[in-house]
Amino acid sequence: MATVSVIDELKKAQILELLEQGKRLDGRALDEPREIKIEINAIPKANGSARVHLGDTDVLCGVKIQPDRPFPDVGDKGMFMCTAELLPLSHPTVETGPPRDDVIELARVVDRGIRESHMVDVSQLVIEKDKSVVGVFADVVAIDYDGNYFDACSYAATAALLTSKTPTWEMVDDQPTVVEGGEKQLPTSTIPVSVTMGKIGNHIVVDPNGDEWASMDCRVTITTDSDGHIVALQKGGSDGFTQDEINECGDLSIKIGAKIRTQLKSAQEEYVKNG
Repeated sequence: MATVSVIDELKKAQILELLEQGKRLDGRALDEPREIKIEINAIPKANGSARVHLGDTDVLCGVKIQPDRPFPDVGDKGMFMCTAELLPLSHPTVETGPPRDDVIELARVVDRGIRESHMVDVSQLVIEKDKSVVGVFADVVAIDYDGNYFDACSYAATAALLTSKTPTWEMVDDQPTVVEGGEKQLPTSTIPVSVTMGKIGNHIVVDPNGDEWASMDCRVTITTDSDGHIVALQKGGSDGFTQDEINECGDLSIKIGAKIRTQLKSAQEEYVKNG
């Protein structure tokens, strides 16, 4: 463990030295995310799916849509839920067993960004008020890790939802029954985009890779909707941000989010056109 600690400290020192020169280990600008590749319909039998590469971070999302009982206090709305899982093959530190705190946080950050943007119009997912609604479940699995699971998982879930198709149900003998030929696009109203930024020393970097993630003092994930409004924010790490740094991160999330949103929208349009 001591050897690993020394190596980590040497790596962080190298990263800091480069940041002082306005450079990063992989050659990106400080405000430049890695290349994003989006594959739609990666799981053909799912109601919707997408695989996203964010640099060398690789994640897969499948969407399942099915009838469910509504929550007691919101019988006039459908349900949305997002879960996340890290496969042991994704990184040497990932082990089998109950989800760790970081995995629970990952699922909550992805879920909150989508939920608080009101991307999925749950008001249109009611079969019969107070009796039966449609549940939308997005399950994200991390296959390979090189930093920033948060954004990779968010983009995969968003892309999968944008291209999901839902059956139509009606109540027959008090049971939800599929209407033949009633399949349609899942109703969505906006495209949420998360942007995660790490603070290393006094420098803010967008979309930290694996080495930068291990060297961060703190991080913040900010999600915006299609109107450029901030809808969710999650801070992590032992250090903190100044007010000016948070303002800078907010501006970056809006600017970078707009570019990534265009790519997600293009992937959706291409799939609908060919599907």
